[in-house]
Amino acid sequence: MEKTFCIGLALGMIGGALIVANSYKARSLVKKSQAEVMEKVNEMMDEKLAQKGGDEESKKSSKSK
Repeated sequence: MEKTFCIGLALGMIGGALIVANSYKARSLVKKSQAEVMEKVNEMMDEKLAQKGGDEESKKSSKSK
């Protein structure tokens, strides 16, 4: 079962790569999707850093009191 799944997964990845490599529309769609994902990840990281920075500032202010 696992062997068949791995073979199917590998064939699917190869097939998908061939389709993307030979199709301008598919290639542009992949690039657009990658850009969107990276933008969202950057936004999430910025929010996490802002929250972490705010937490550290509140800890510092409470320790200094």
